[in-house]
Amino acid sequence: MTKVAVPEHRDTSRRPGLLAPLAAGWLGLWGLLALVAAITGTGYPFGADDPHRDSTLLRLLPPEAGPQFLAGMLLSAAALVLVSRTTTPTGPLRVLLLGYGWAVTLVLAVVVPGVQVLALAGYAPMLLLGAPFGWPPVDYADVFTWALAARVAALAGGVLLGGALVGWQRRTAGRCGRCGRDGTDQGWTTPTAAARWGRWAAWIAAVIPFGYALTRFAWLAGIPLGISRDDLADLWENGAVWAGAGLGAFATVGAVLTLGLVQRWGERFPRWMVGLAGRRVPVRLAVVPATVVAVLATAAGVSAVSVPAFWEPDRGLSAAGAPLMFFPLWGLALGAATYAYHLRRRGACGRCGQR
Repeated sequence: MTKVAVPEHRDTSRRPGLLAPLAAGWLGLWGLLALVAAITGTGYPFGADDPHRDSTLLRLLPPEAGPQFLAGMLLSAAALVLVSRTTTPTGPLRVLLLGYGWAVTLVLAVVVPGVQVLALAGYAPMLLLGAPFGWPPVDYADVFTWALAARVAALAGGVLLGGALVGWQRRTAGRCGRCGRDGTDQGWTTPTAAARWGRWAAWIAAVIPFGYALTRFAWLAGIPLGISRDDLADLWENGAVWAGAGLGAFATVGAVLTLGLVQRWGERFPRWMVGLAGRRVPVRLAVVPATVVAVLATAAGVSAVSVPAFWEPDRGLSAAGAPLMFFPLWGLALGAATYAYHLRRRGACGRCGQR
């Protein structure tokens, strides 16, 4: 390993900024709401009234135990984040605390959101643009529910907790809490290496959603790919085929934008973008949305393949539903491609000064 000069002012124990307190506050707030639901017996969003409960792993948690479980998990995670700002555990205690923190992150960001949050992101353009014209013909009260709000809040809490844990994990390992560098050449994290493996990850992350889109575009073309002709006729009759095409368009745009993580136009705005042409693309403009979609895709895939009906022929395991089987891979590949993009463009760290 080749040593890299580290500036004298480097301080890997420096406290993080607002991320940790924001994560603790968000987790604590929702933990208190869950505690109120546990005490009063009302307000639990994932109970029997949640129509999507059976399509997620939350179905394994008895409704009567749900509020207590969530309250304990959220409040303990908030306390963990607060403790992380003042302590530097070592050995087994460090592994135990980080393991618990990452387990809570997984539950909040992957298990709780299920398919619903990704579906909302896909339908959002149609819902917003079509609302003034009464299309699609849906009751918005049935779409924007308390359960959906709680799923979005859980996703936000999981992302915030994960960010706080990354900084804590780095600092307790003697690295810079912001960039993760420790003064050595890590090999696979160099811009050159990241460009190589990031390209593979980006292409995998682009192919999977495009495969999903093809099935929806086939229905729009009158081809019953993965469904019966009677089912296709029903989709045309109730207009759902257009909603499917909208999701397909959303997935296609996402696939194209994913390739931007390894293309020149993903680093500098193309010429046709008046007012922005030639300017550098802000790193966060690409990293933040790509990270959110990576988490949502993973959550949707895990939720879909965990339902027993998914593996039944002509229901989930068909040409129509099979693309969902690859959504966890999509999420992981997109996350890897996004991280590679970050490694290539991050430059010198504003805290420790390392490159």
